[in-house]
Amino acid sequence: MSRTKHTAAKKPRRKPSAAAAASPATASPHTRSCKTNLSQIRNLLFLKVTAKKTGGPGTPTPGNLKRPHRFRAGTRALQEIRKYQKTSNLLVPAASFIREVRAISYRFAPDISRWQAEALVAIQEAAEDYLIQLFGDAMLCAIHAKRVTLMKKDIQLARRLGGMGQPW
Repeated sequence: MSRTKHTAAKKPRRKPSAAAAASPATASPHTRSCKTNLSQIRNLLFLKVTAKKTGGPGTPTPGNLKRPHRFRAGTRALQEIRKYQKTSNLLVPAASFIREVRAISYRFAPDISRWQAEALVAIQEAAEDYLIQLFGDAMLCAIHAKRVTLMKKDIQLARRLGGMGQPW
């Protein structure tokens, strides 16, 4: 018994219903509708392109794109300031600071090669305290000049006013 093809006789096309014309995502791509506008075509093309790029049905639709969270300008800096003001930890890494102290001491006194750990911690605390005060004074100089950005001339002025020697 042979099968006959039913595709030989063309079936007349029916008009799509109003619900099918309203939602292009559920309508077949082969149906034609007079109500299809340019934005619906762009949405369909966008979905096809993103599905090809990422390769899956789990791609987000254009309305559901989730952007990564971004803080406003300066918010992150203020969070870091509050964080470091609450802690009493040292800010400069200890290993690199100790290496620098040893290099400087070797330049001035090559015969001194051993340091007590407490002495190195004391030098580091004193150095960080000096830098924090210097940056605070320099920031006041920048604010006095009606600026928010700290510049080299602010640090030089803070050193000069603080009686800490030549600014360079």
